[in-house]
Amino acid sequence: MSAQLKLEKRGHIAIVTMSNPPANTWTRDTLVGLKELVNELNADKEIYSLVITGEGEKFFSAGADLNVFADGDKGVAADMSRVFGEAFETLSNFRGVSIAAINGFAMGGGLEVALACDIRIAETQAQMALPEAKVGLLPCAGGTQNLAWLVGEGWAKRMILCGERLKADKAEKIGLVEEVVEQGQALEAALALAEKVEDQSPVAVTACKSLIQKGRTGTIDSALPLERELFVTLFDTQDQKEGVNAFLEKRKANWVNG
Repeated sequence: MSAQLKLEKRGHIAIVTMSNPPANTWTRDTLVGLKELVNELNADKEIYSLVITGEGEKFFSAGADLNVFADGDKGVAADMSRVFGEAFETLSNFRGVSIAAINGFAMGGGLEVALACDIRIAETQAQMALPEAKVGLLPCAGGTQNLAWLVGEGWAKRMILCGERLKADKAEKIGLVEEVVEQGQALEAALALAEKVEDQSPVAVTACKSLIQKGRTGTIDSALPLERELFVTLFDTQDQKEGVNAFLEKRKANWVNG
């Protein structure tokens, strides 16, 4: 792991901290590192959830370092857009539950990484924006698509086309974040939510998440038969038998993630 991307495991929870002072900007190395890290966590059956946050009290992440694009090199632009996209798409496809603990400013690629997560918890002082058009660029790591999916086309256009920056309370009101907490409490709130995930069957969570996200690209007519198919497929797992019997026996389930 890069020193700019720290990993800590607490039981079934992986905590990823962006650590690139002063603004936790993304670099090519950290983007490649994030992709590799998520793939490693996908292979670790003991990990059920992932929490990502920023180091320090001011920034979650300010996104890309614009110095990278200062000379207008299209080759650099192509490479960076690719690694940005691959990193955040890999995060979006993480088999468990991903939670962004937004502890400060989330700008550009810093907001896009939060948009790639399943759930977002923001501290009251946090501010969010996709300001790329102000510097002649555009959000290239899922921002135009994921933001519109979450908040609707109108608010996505206000933020991307008009450069509107949102405070945490407004972000919650429009559905950009699911919860707002006091300053310094985002990580704690995210960990508390991640602990609830441990009561769920990991294989069931993976199946449910894939079905929910299928709604972005497929139709309900194609998703409903798949929903029934995956329901039956769960009967090939140990967790299905364990979950039902634990409930009937009034005890806590012991998941094996398989």
